[in-house]
Parts: sequence; C-alpha cells; structure tokens
Amino acid sequence: MIEAMPVAHSRLSPPQLAGLSDAQRQRLLGVTCIGGPAEAWHGELPVQNVAAPLLGRSAGALNEVWYSAESCRSGEFAGIRFRVDDNVLYGVLDVEESAFRGSPLPLQHAAEDAYRRIFALLDRESYPHLWRAWNYLADINAERNGLERYRQFNIGRHDAFLASGRLARGNVPAACALGTLRGPLTIAFMAGRTAPTPIENPRQVSAYEYPAIYGPRSPTFSRAAFAQLPGQELLFISGTASIVGHQTTHVGDVAGQARETLANIAALLESANGKTRSTPYALAELSLRAYIRRAEDYPCAQAIIEEQVGADASVVYVQADICRSDLLVEIEAMASHTMGNC
Repeated sequence: MIEAMPVAHSRLSPPQLAGLSDAQRQRLLGVTCIGGPAEAWHGELPVQNVAAPLLGRSAGALNEVWYSAESCRSGEFAGIRFRVDDNVLYGVLDVEESAFRGSPLPLQHAAEDAYRRIFALLDRESYPHLWRAWNYLADINAERNGLERYRQFNIGRHDAFLASGRLARGNVPAACALGTLRGPLTIAFMAGRTAPTPIENPRQVSAYEYPAIYGPRSPTFSRAAFAQLPGQELLFISGTASIVGHQTTHVGDVAGQARETLANIAALLESANGKTRSTPYALAELSLRAYIRRAEDYPCAQAIIEEQVGADASVVYVQADICRSDLLVEIEAMASHTMGNC
C-alpha cells in the first residue's frame, strides 16, 4: 500500500487508513479528509478537514494521504501541526476568522496571519521553499463589507508573501482556493529545501499578473510547479478552470467549461514536458481532484473528464464553490516520476 518513494500519495478509505500498521503510521506526512471527520487516532498528525461532500462513485468519506519513505518527526508551531522528513515538511493550519472580528475584513487578516505563521515555520525548520498550498474557506463568493471574500483572501495572502520577501515574479507555489459549506480558513501545505520550478500556461495570463478588475491584489500562485527530491520529481497542477487569457469562458455551460479546463491542463502538461527532468507526463497518469459547483452537473462533468482522461483514471469528485461565481468546474492534479540518472 505504501511505496518506497521519497514522497508518495494515496487515496484511502477510512477503514484502510485505520488499518495501517504502527510502522506505516510513522511514515505518514499528513492527511486531507474529505466528506467525513478525521479518525481519532490521528494524534499529532497534520489533518485537514474539508467540509465539502464527495460526489458519485467518490461519495462517502475519503482520505488523501501523503507519506514518506522514512519515519517522520512531528511538531507544532504557532498553531500549525506539521511532520517532516529529510526532504519535505507538510503542515496544516486552521484559522478562525472570529479571532479578527474587530477588523472590517476579518478573512483578509486571517489569511495574512496564516501565511505569516507558515513562512515563520518554514524559516525556523529550514524548509524555506513552499511547493504547494491547498486553501479552503467558507462562502468564498459572498460579499462582505463591499468586497468578495475570495478577494479578501487574496489581499491577505499577497501581503504575507510581500512581508516575507517571497513575492518574486513566478517564484510562487502551486495552489488552489475553494469554497466549503462551513468551517475555518484551513490551509494544508508542502514545502522543501529546494526551490520549485514554476510552470505557466501559454493559454492564460499568469494569475499573479491579473488586471485589477479581479480585485485589489492578484492571486499568488503558479499554474503548476515541479518539486525535486532525491531520485523523484513531483508535478503539482494548481486548481485549473475554464479561463482563457484572464476571462471566464463558456459561462453557464458545464460541458464547455469541463472541456476548456482539460484543454488548459493539457497545455500545462506540454509546458511541463519542456522542463521535466524525467520522462514526459501524460494526461491519463494524473491523479485528479475535480471540484463541481452544482451537484446536478456531476454526471455531465464526469462523463467529459473520463472521456478525455480515461475511465480508469484516478479522479475524486467534490462539490465545492469555485473562486469565481461564474465558474462551474475546477480541476487540480498531481503526478510523480522517478528521475533515475537524470
């Protein structure tokens, strides 16, 4: 069940996760629980609970698990629970917006506070390079005090990157930001000792260069990124949607948006294959997480995704709100290659 790779990823049901041996549990870096609460035995393990239901064949509860080839050390810093091995730090942080209720834009300050703490941890532990971040927040498209909540989040995240000296053009992690039914701002992240290689999509304006019509601060992420470990290359594809240039396409058409999203992922793979230090990446090998705004759109989106990626592809379907109110589908992905003598 757990491969001998420096870092690996699996999807386990609650019984499968509970059935891991003590030795296997020592190698766990962290878990994201979707569709159900964390198991009681997790203890010091970084666990992200995503308050979003699973759809279709995925329905129920599922654990996205990251694990190491070696035993990991646990730690806690500034409210962040984390695990590390020689190459990777994986952490989870939940921030309650109520702690910033004195501010007119509490989510903005919660996001800035969260990322400042994350960067302080990375500097303290000497894993300075943020590779990937998974952000979830309630009511992502709602407007509060004249500003959409996603745009509030972007201001806080951007300001934390700026304050930490990490806001260099293109030198930002792969990421996603989705809307959940409830809960705090929750962030899971993976970082390492080596800088990631950012990848951009020639069909899209880089997110960090969006025009001001999308908010006071641009989103702070790369479209995709490579992370290198000894003998291994990880490819992280950020949350990707039906955007060409910087504009939403196929508004109101879930089928059109699903196809456009997959076209963007194919373009990212083409860009990635021009930078990879391993063999080329293919669409069919990706591990996908597909977010669908409306549950009734699942059959249509699922049929298109499996038509293009393959019926045997590893896809989890989650009902969640997307960062723009006119987006109906978002897909993120990852893959891992050995590098051999590359």
